[in-house]
Amino acid sequence: MKKINIGNSGLLASEISLGIMRMNALTHEEATAVIRTAVDNGIDYFDHADIYGRGTSEEIFGKAFKELGIARDSVMLQTKCGIVPGVMFDFSKEHIIASVEGSLKRLQTDYVDALLLHRPDTLMEPEEVAEAFDELHKAGKVRHFGVSNQNPMQVELLKKVVTQPLLINQLQLSLTHAPMIDAGFNVNMMNNPSLVHDGSVLEYSRISDMTIQPWSPFQAGNGKKGLFFDHPDYVELNEKIEAIAEDKGVSREAIAIAWLLRHPAKMQPIVGSMNPERIAAICKASDVALSRTEWYDLYKAAGKKLP
Repeated sequence: MKKINIGNSGLLASEISLGIMRMNALTHEEATAVIRTAVDNGIDYFDHADIYGRGTSEEIFGKAFKELGIARDSVMLQTKCGIVPGVMFDFSKEHIIASVEGSLKRLQTDYVDALLLHRPDTLMEPEEVAEAFDELHKAGKVRHFGVSNQNPMQVELLKKVVTQPLLINQLQLSLTHAPMIDAGFNVNMMNNPSLVHDGSVLEYSRISDMTIQPWSPFQAGNGKKGLFFDHPDYVELNEKIEAIAEDKGVSREAIAIAWLLRHPAKMQPIVGSMNPERIAAICKASDVALSRTEWYDLYKAAGKKLP
């Protein structure tokens, strides 16, 4: 598995990470198999959130990871906080610190390698966030920080007072949900793809040395339900993915991830499969080299038009 530099921190991690959102549906034995498979195939970065399974995903992971006896410093654990499900977003100092303490307990670890603010909170007081980050960083409980689903100005507002670098922005991105790429192709146009929905977050992230972590890399997107694999609205895309996958001897999922990895922004896709065989197959994306022509062919096959 190839490594990437998270932000410009010198923190080297696998270019594919495993999201643990669905681990709450697994037995202890199944969770152990998932973690073991991920590590054996080169994944050393695991993405959590305090709300996944209302905490049970972290709890199941923590117990399984400890039983496996994998050295803590050989992997990186990331968690997120700020969502109070169905109620509000809460970036208060009290909530951030309490959330991290809960995650550490459930994960059975003394620290997390990264903490992300989970979606924006319009009532956020940046100074409060800065106090929480300082306290957690000084105590050695959080080593690095970032955000999720935030636009450039929201990041800049935080950077005004937060002293630690913001290394990561977790954003939805896939072959069929790529508004940040679409807008870049359609500059100075009057069509729908030219609309900038996210403040040019792709270019901003590259300029600011923030690693984009694409989430839901297989979701159909654009209001469509399910995965784009075998989706009736994406026949041409599936034919193109299957042709390239067959040519390169890898799975369809590996090609979809390789498309993200081919972008020079050096992204770190988050895959959420809890199927060990599928995880192993996805990891082969790290060895796939898509040509420029193949990248564009996949983009166009997803229904995109170049101006």
